[in-house]
Amino acid sequence: MHGPARRYRTFDEFYRFYLGEHAHPVSRRLHVVGTSLALILVLLAAGLRQPWLLVAALVCGYGLAWTGHFFFEKNRPATFAHPWWSLRGDFRLLAETLAGRRKW
Repeated sequence: MHGPARRYRTFDEFYRFYLGEHAHPVSRRLHVVGTSLALILVLLAAGLRQPWLLVAALVCGYGLAWTGHFFFEKNRPATFAHPWWSLRGDFRLLAETLAGRRKW
């Protein structure tokens, strides 16, 4: 677990930290799957006009990601200290994985 939250000057600086916090392959996979499912559920919520799917998106996305942190990484999710940069990191990890630039 972490001590006090560190301040990052840029997203790239934060993202280096983010990648270090997602070193375990199962954790990375859980993040990619969780982010993917969350995006699909958000799109379905908008298309079907079903707001409850937004709650399902949060549960899927954060549930899978936090499972990776607590059971595989044994660390505290960066979401608690850096929620927006953490979300941006999740999207970047997903994009890099889908593009083949990040190991699945």
